[in-house]
Amino acid sequence: MQELLLRILRNQELTALFQPIIHLQKGAILGYEGLVRGPADTPLHAPLALLGAARTFGLSNEVEALCRKVVVDTFVNLDLPGRLFLNVSPRSLVGADMQPEAELDHIRSCGLSPNRIVIEVTEGDPIMDYDRLRAVVGHYGRMGFQVAIDDLGTGFSSLRLWSELRPAFVKVDMHFVQDIDRDKGKFQILRSIQDIAHALGATVIAEGIETPSELLLIRDLGICCGQGYHIGRPVALPSAVVPAAIASSLTFAGVTVFPQERSVVQGTATALRLLRAVAPATPAMTNSDIFDVFAADPALEVVPVVDDHVPVGLITRRTLVDRFAKQYIRELHGRKSCTMFMDPKPLSVDQNTSLQVLSKSVVEAERHHLFNGFIITDRGRYLGMGTGHDLVREITALQISAARYANPLTGLPGNVPINEHIDRLIASGNRFAACYIDLDHFKPFNDYYGYRKGDDVIQLTGRVLEAHADPARDFVGHIGGDDFLVLFQSEDWKERCHAILADFAAGIIGHFDAADLQRGGYLCEDRQGNRVLHPVVTVSLGIVKAEPGHFRSHLQIAAAASDAKKQAKRMPGNSLFVDRRTGSCAIPETPLVEGGSMKLA
Repeated sequence: MQELLLRILRNQELTALFQPIIHLQKGAILGYEGLVRGPADTPLHAPLALLGAARTFGLSNEVEALCRKVVVDTFVNLDLPGRLFLNVSPRSLVGADMQPEAELDHIRSCGLSPNRIVIEVTEGDPIMDYDRLRAVVGHYGRMGFQVAIDDLGTGFSSLRLWSELRPAFVKVDMHFVQDIDRDKGKFQILRSIQDIAHALGATVIAEGIETPSELLLIRDLGICCGQGYHIGRPVALPSAVVPAAIASSLTFAGVTVFPQERSVVQGTATALRLLRAVAPATPAMTNSDIFDVFAADPALEVVPVVDDHVPVGLITRRTLVDRFAKQYIRELHGRKSCTMFMDPKPLSVDQNTSLQVLSKSVVEAERHHLFNGFIITDRGRYLGMGTGHDLVREITALQISAARYANPLTGLPGNVPINEHIDRLIASGNRFAACYIDLDHFKPFNDYYGYRKGDDVIQLTGRVLEAHADPARDFVGHIGGDDFLVLFQSEDWKERCHAILADFAAGIIGHFDAADLQRGGYLCEDRQGNRVLHPVVTVSLGIVKAEPGHFRSHLQIAAAASDAKKQAKRMPGNSLFVDRRTGSCAIPETPLVEGGSMKLA
């Protein structure tokens, strides 16, 4: 294996592959990630095997340097457009034999400007020397290179790496991208990452896009760029333009349906939820005492300093260890009070502070508070510590909870997400159809057959609506009770509505006794004690066609759809009414279904 690796280095037996990265909003090539493969039909063909062998035999820097050279040379020879993303491990980046100027000379000799090179910092190993890494990255930046961090959300310390390096690009690991159209948790995490990136001026690249639904949802989230097999696989001769099918799908003017949570969560979270028990120091303790505390607990990052139950400061591992690493500092100051190296103005919050208020305080405060953490108190007395990582996690959970306004009976989105989706549709400037669905004669059925049977009919309605809606384009919501709303972007919405009528008519039969079906209804007493024949439950669909500029808010859509539904309920049987008014009148649809059989009016 070692001989094979040395032969690869000696003969430069590597092949460069390139995977496109595209701008999702513009539908254009942003650049390519350069990848390598070892000699075919050898154990070192796969990059993981190649780099693993390099680490085993102490040749990581040499192999990585050759990888970069082969990728740069091939990129130039192919005359590819945009930027070139070069993978570099932190260990190689801060290595003593790393020669930035030599690499810059080689890039320029190839006729490539350094501002087209993005150093993609991978995270295969723990990072020990952030100061050195930050200095090296800063040096590359001054030479004209840009920086990206890879696989955000995995590895050892990607959030800190983001904070330390302040890269131009942040590549989100494919775990948080794949199935995002069906996973509300991943959706909220990626939205949080996008919000942070926007605040820090970074461009997010979503890796691992593998389906059309993932592509469009990520685009609608505002994520700038994307990469993945659906866009293009790593190949030796990549296209210089975005594939026609991808470019066409990105021009889809509608809005995607965001994934919805299927449960309801209530409650207000406070800083107490973030409480971690951390034994405090006292001003009487020395710097050496605190150093020993850190040495005894490698996971401990901060030690609060408390005087008579009142917090007076915060000592971070980084501050103390960095100071003690300098010559003679421990000998000179080791016996002095630990207050010497503490932060005398730590962020401190009461246990009853809401997480929203706490998050705002952290954002408005100096950025080191996010990473140092904050002290949690009870009316000024020390309770414990909270970390920025826990705060980000809980805020993300709250965002998920805020989107969980779902009906507990059907699991369909409720009023809040319905209204949000309507407003997104209106803002997009595209036409859509709002369909208000209501059950006829449902209350007496619920009274006569019981609420369990009533729940079954409501659930039947929800299933029928979902079965005839395109999950990527049509939004199905449950307003409450026996009222539903479908927001169609599908062009064939009329055919879908007729299928809903037919399926409901067929499905409702199983919820009635045979004698009642034969009779055409069921007999029960009204409030005056009279026996009344109530007909079989039917469904009414009222449609309003929303043209661009005709509606300004979800309130107007709701009112118009409700009016259309009322018109539908005036028609016998399972009915569809389409409001086609453009200043004139509304026209009902003619196909009607009664008792499970179709008839035309």
